[in-house]
Amino acid sequence: MLEALGMAGRENSNAAVMYHSAMGERLGLGMTEEKTLDLLQRLGPLTAGEIGQHAGLAPATVSGLIDRLEAKWLVRRVRDTKDRRRVIVEINHERLAGFAELFEPFVAALSELYGRYTDAELELILDFVNRSTALQRRATEELVRETS
Repeated sequence: MLEALGMAGRENSNAAVMYHSAMGERLGLGMTEEKTLDLLQRLGPLTAGEIGQHAGLAPATVSGLIDRLEAKWLVRRVRDTKDRRRVIVEINHERLAGFAELFEPFVAALSELYGRYTDAELELILDFVNRSTALQRRATEELVRETS
């Protein structure tokens, strides 16, 4: 069973990477750019440091990433109204209009899949996903720390 779980996890990871790679290509974005936009959509405007923390990326990588997204008019840097020394990165929502529609078929398929499980089963699945995500984030931070 543990071997099957390991293999299923690898397959799931590969499928996610390939999906986001294909989606990024369709949108004219690198995978890291696409996932950064996802972070900003879910969490709202963030500083470069906060993006780095959430994405597990080194500061130099984040600066280049924001530069690329800004050059594509997908984000903008704005001064924090409370602390003018801070710069916040926010999404240019007008430019992203229509992007969400590309995700709708997959989101609908997932909703249908969720309907096959009981609430108790979904709680167990959610616990596993949350815990494995935390492990992967720590592993990513470790890799970034070793190369910095």
